[in-house]
Amino acid sequence: MIGVIGGSGVYSLDGMRVDASEQCATPYGPPSGPLLRGELSGAPLLFLARHGPQHHLPPHQVNYRANIWALRECGATALVTIAAVGGIRGDCRPSALVLPDQILDYTWGREHTFFAGDGQAVVHVDFTEPYDAEMRDALARAAADNKLTVVTGGAYAAMQGPRFESAAEIVRLERDGAAVVGMTAMPEASLARELGLRLAAVNIVVNPAAGKGDGGVSMDEIHRRLADGAERVNRLLARALPALWTLAQSREPLPAPVPQNG
Repeated sequence: MIGVIGGSGVYSLDGMRVDASEQCATPYGPPSGPLLRGELSGAPLLFLARHGPQHHLPPHQVNYRANIWALRECGATALVTIAAVGGIRGDCRPSALVLPDQILDYTWGREHTFFAGDGQAVVHVDFTEPYDAEMRDALARAAADNKLTVVTGGAYAAMQGPRFESAAEIVRLERDGAAVVGMTAMPEASLARELGLRLAAVNIVVNPAAGKGDGGVSMDEIHRRLADGAERVNRLLARALPALWTLAQSREPLPAPVPQNG
């Protein structure tokens, strides 16, 4: 089953047949909200709104561990995450859809592993490729079939939030190689890797990053682009989910992490 995590502006999926709304308890507390179980375009699906159904959770207070754990426990074997971002690289202009392939992590203080605490062995996971190339390719093909333009590849810079960045910070991120900037990819992506879940991401560019546009970051502009971006993401997923589900069924799970003592 494919799990979809909806970000700002994406609190449901158009056309999804919802069969159940499930409250899932986890060892890490409650997830952001109920998991919606159903089907879209013939593919079984779990949907979770990252910030809660009423968008009440800021990025640094999302219970990422509970979210990823709940999706896995309820049957997800692969995840697609949706997030609003600011555009840094020249081809990541407002209204673009971006399928990132890398992550730069600047977050701090977030619970970022399942393997911590008294008596826990140390666990290291390979994070060379945070996002799954075959899932990304399936999304890109679905976009082309649906006449949607996407930018394939690029590094997502994960910032702490909830404030937006300064212009100087964006200069640093651009120098570091970031294509887009957001606040939620980490620890979401590394937690998915710890549980052996393959992952792809769809980013909606809703504004030029600080210093990249005329003036400051406009919330009115962001809200307008979110509405348009959510509609296009819905179209993309409706087209891509059957291929993503077929791909998920045909592949071996990611290797389980191996505890390291000493």
